[in-house]
Amino acid sequence: MQPDQRTLLASAIVLATGVLWGFYWLPVRALGGMGLTGAWGTAAITAGTVVLLLPFAVRNRRQLARTRPVALFSVALGGAAFALYSIGFLYGRVAIIILLWFLSPVWSTLIGRFLMGWPTPRLRIVAIVLGLAGLAIMLGADGNLPLPRGAGEWMSLIGGILWSFSTTGIRARSTITALPAAFIFALGAAVTALVLAPSLEPLPSLVPSQALTITGLALLTGGLWWGLSLVALMWATVRLEPARVSILLMMEVLVGALSAALLADESLTGFEMAGGVIVLFAGLLEVIPARYLRSA
Repeated sequence: MQPDQRTLLASAIVLATGVLWGFYWLPVRALGGMGLTGAWGTAAITAGTVVLLLPFAVRNRRQLARTRPVALFSVALGGAAFALYSIGFLYGRVAIIILLWFLSPVWSTLIGRFLMGWPTPRLRIVAIVLGLAGLAIMLGADGNLPLPRGAGEWMSLIGGILWSFSTTGIRARSTITALPAAFIFALGAAVTALVLAPSLEPLPSLVPSQALTITGLALLTGGLWWGLSLVALMWATVRLEPARVSILLMMEVLVGALSAALLADESLTGFEMAGGVIVLFAGLLEVIPARYLRSA
């Protein structure tokens, strides 16, 4: 495959991943409607993913054994962050949950600056200010304090912060390849969901006919979203500039907001949309390639 063709394929994979994750709330809420409320649906999805990826983890067990614990923890922490994001869809509006998650570039810049000692170009300082301003406008649209309201918004915000810690650790320490990384990622998510589940909702009691349908949907969701799409994304991201990856993944915001408006009758107010646009613009500033940042 020629380099241009490889770049085009990688770009298409990242774009498709953003579109796919824009619809992720649908199976999560479908499982909730079938009785797997709270974190139980996410636990079923991620546990199914662990089972599906287990053979690949066994095949790569020597690589996993050689990987530094801090790298494994960083990948598992990413899974924990995604679990919070997933659970949040049952407790909040889809567009707000996604937009809160997309504040993660702001947290990543702060972590890189104050914990890792990485340089922070002036334009990224502007991105931080804009991101926090967008957050304040979005969450304070009704005139109240600009704080997350409800468990779902808090989960997405905390999940985005944890994701930033995770990606910082992966960037600094991890050399693990895509398939075993996806297994550790799903394992971290499954453990997190199972730990949180009893505190959010009681253990559901399901009839056998429900169990079969739920198992099928959980395996399909885990295999498609947490398995195939994430492995493909990991393959694609190492072949593209980080800026292009981040911009293409922002398709998730558009697809999520539109699908929620059309299928769940969820819409944003004018102030919420304005704050969301500012958050996305801050994300774009964050991922502008370094050669442009040096001239800022």
